[in-house]
Amino acid sequence: MVVLSVPAEVTVILLDIEGTTTPIAFVKDILFPYIKENVKEYLQTHWEEEECQQDVHLLRKQAEEDSHLDGAVPISEASGDGEDDREQVIQAVVDNVCWQMSLDRKTTALKQLQGHMWRAAFKAGRMKAEFFEDVVPAVRKWREAGMKVYIYSSGSVEAQKLLFGHSTEGDVLELFDGHFDTKIGHKVDSESYRKIANSIGCSTSNILFLTDVTLEASAAEEADVHVAVVVRPGNAGLTDDEKTYYSLITSFSELYLPSST
Repeated sequence: MVVLSVPAEVTVILLDIEGTTTPIAFVKDILFPYIKENVKEYLQTHWEEEECQQDVHLLRKQAEEDSHLDGAVPISEASGDGEDDREQVIQAVVDNVCWQMSLDRKTTALKQLQGHMWRAAFKAGRMKAEFFEDVVPAVRKWREAGMKVYIYSSGSVEAQKLLFGHSTEGDVLELFDGHFDTKIGHKVDSESYRKIANSIGCSTSNILFLTDVTLEASAAEEADVHVAVVVRPGNAGLTDDEKTYYSLITSFSELYLPSST
């Protein structure tokens, strides 16, 4: 087994989710299709609720910002109380959400609605999150060794907490010291990692970031964060240069913590 020694200065492990803790297939084949298949029913059921209206308001504002983009779907204000009018607006929201998802966009408006839909599904027991089998045992071991463990994902903090709170491993939320999403910045922006370090109260060099995406790894490195690229079944392939340049692991169990000896 390959063993990657964690630098002694590392006190924080920062984890990506998709392709790192959780199979891409779960996200691509279960989580995201659920949104597309159920968004209309969800909006019709929850339309009168304040939270739903806040979600629609954010999506409408995002649609206005996107108006210059090819294929952008506008969301008009409801002009009256008629059911037909409401259904037209709902359909526009559905079309907008599907358009954003087709482009794999990470807008806060989209992520917020998705998070609320997943919350309803997880709490109703309609789905459970899946993790690679090495994840939970490794995180427990890291914490026993005195490490702090945080999550940084493009999915909303609420969606992250749902995943770790409703999983095939049970509720494992207590294993994590905190969560970050794109509100702190995008994952391909090095400044995001400086902000995360500042929020945790440590130096960027005290952080080891585990991700399957080399663009994210590069951004983190620019901020002097330690990085390892996680190679999992179903993840995008790496170039020969990437394989040579980055430290690679195929399992969290391959990380060796000198501080734990």
